[in-house]
Amino acid sequence: MLYHLFEYLEEVYNLPGAGVFQYISFRASLAVIVSLIISLLFGKRLIDKLRDLQAAETIRTLGLDGEESKRGTPTMGGLIILAAILIPTLLFAKLDNVYVLLMIFSTIWLGLIGFLDDYIKIYKKDKAGLAGRFKIIGQVGLGIIVALVLHFNDSVVVREQYKINTINEAPADVEVKNINGQLMYFKDVKSTTTTLPFIKTHEVDYSKFLFWMNDAKANKWAWVVFMVIAVLVITAVSNGANLTDGIDGLAAGSSAIIGITLAVLAFISGNLIFSDYLNIMFIPNQGELVIFAAAFTGACIGFLWYNSFPAQVFMGDTGSLALGWIIAVLALMIRKELVLPILCGIFLIENLSVMIQVSYFKYTKKKYGEGRRIFKMSPLHHHYQKLGYAEPKIVTRFWIVGIMLAIFTIITFKLR
Repeated sequence: MLYHLFEYLEEVYNLPGAGVFQYISFRASLAVIVSLIISLLFGKRLIDKLRDLQAAETIRTLGLDGEESKRGTPTMGGLIILAAILIPTLLFAKLDNVYVLLMIFSTIWLGLIGFLDDYIKIYKKDKAGLAGRFKIIGQVGLGIIVALVLHFNDSVVVREQYKINTINEAPADVEVKNINGQLMYFKDVKSTTTTLPFIKTHEVDYSKFLFWMNDAKANKWAWVVFMVIAVLVITAVSNGANLTDGIDGLAAGSSAIIGITLAVLAFISGNLIFSDYLNIMFIPNQGELVIFAAAFTGACIGFLWYNSFPAQVFMGDTGSLALGWIIAVLALMIRKELVLPILCGIFLIENLSVMIQVSYFKYTKKKYGEGRRIFKMSPLHHHYQKLGYAEPKIVTRFWIVGIMLAIFTIITFKLR
């Protein structure tokens, strides 16, 4: 909104200083600041309102230290996060950008599903919340919409580079450049290519997954593979974020670390110089996602003001479901979804701990007549609580691991 306003003021009235809004770094910085301000100012009022409405979290009796003190703590605090994401994005991002519009749509979609889940749990007294089939429909539906838009929208392209020996080899409608003695030209094309770490080119085309087809058919149906991957990624990351939201500050802090990393990757992918240096595909027009990622990071950090131990508010499914889905969709847009197992390692291990625990329990119950457990409790953070670790220590150590994974994610682009 403000981008378009200041662009108009500069063009029509030549307003001094208005051109600074053309810089993504400037607008991203403002997005973080405004996001933090919204979290701090809006957060206190919302917490008081939620307390008045008796929107309290239902605490299960798990035999964990401190769980009694959490009873009565307001939930649905994810509304703070959603407001702190959407308002700065609407203010500072280019609202004619397909990536930004799709992220705004996804955030609202996700927020509504999480809000309905919390509303049913709190006010309808149904601990199950929104029926599982509706959550699945929401996850699958969003994955399909995102995949279709990213594949079929004409504005979604990647810029490929071609090396040539003579100028005559280049098409007539492109500009040829001499880069370090090598003639090259660039062309924006539709592509089903994504980023894959640890290989020489850092890229893989989804058509390669259809290896039993000839090249023409594989290229034609590669978008179906991308759609399936999109659904799987969104489902896995959202469930992981939801499971991670079990102790004060863990999900919000972990998401902030991931958000910062995605903002860096979005900036690199949207910058021709940096993307060329790191040999990462350049994606035109997606630099605007840095604004969204900055607002997302600021929202998560701002929420920690009230959610750090001891929490004054819980994010509820309104926040936890949205966090994972936003991360997944953002990664899909910058074509970094295949690095999420590294970047979202905390979410992954939380998911795996539950899967391993449940599977082993069922296996031993069938084989020995009684179920046995590998962990004292799952998800993994509850295992450490059972071992006697204090919540702040668990959260801090998980954050440290998350930072290490984020750094490793970035350096994978120099490992090949």
